[in-house]
Amino acid sequence: MTSNSDTWAIRPAREQDLDTLAEIYLHVRRETFLWVDPSHFTLEDFAVHSNGERLFVCENANGAIAGFAAVWEPDDFIHMLYISPDFQGRGAGKALLTGLPEWPERRYRLKCLVKNTRAIAFYQNHGFDIIGDGASPEGDYREMRLRKANSL
Repeated sequence: MTSNSDTWAIRPAREQDLDTLAEIYLHVRRETFLWVDPSHFTLEDFAVHSNGERLFVCENANGAIAGFAAVWEPDDFIHMLYISPDFQGRGAGKALLTGLPEWPERRYRLKCLVKNTRAIAFYQNHGFDIIGDGASPEGDYREMRLRKANSL
């Protein structure tokens, strides 16, 4: 078992990463969103949901992809941040956040499903505040925004 002191590299996604990212997206959604029928999630969702977004990959020192983030840059919106279960709890999510362009000066926003309490706690622990509520087909969500850099 690897410790929490893994070394992570954040880089732009490459064409050859896309199949792996789609698999992570599908697997994590089926494991996390237990309140949604898993048949609603497909491998093809990744390409549709990330269309037009800037993708960042987190990989370990051996080049294994731990996860990814997808950002809709016109709105500084983190649309997706997914970590493979094999790498969760080892700092990959934090590395992805802090590896985003102009972190933490850019006031990134995101939406997190209310039922995904683990993710809400993660984002709050990394400088995000809840600024609103909403509803989606997957359930109610909290809108969150990164605090100003000088208040982190």
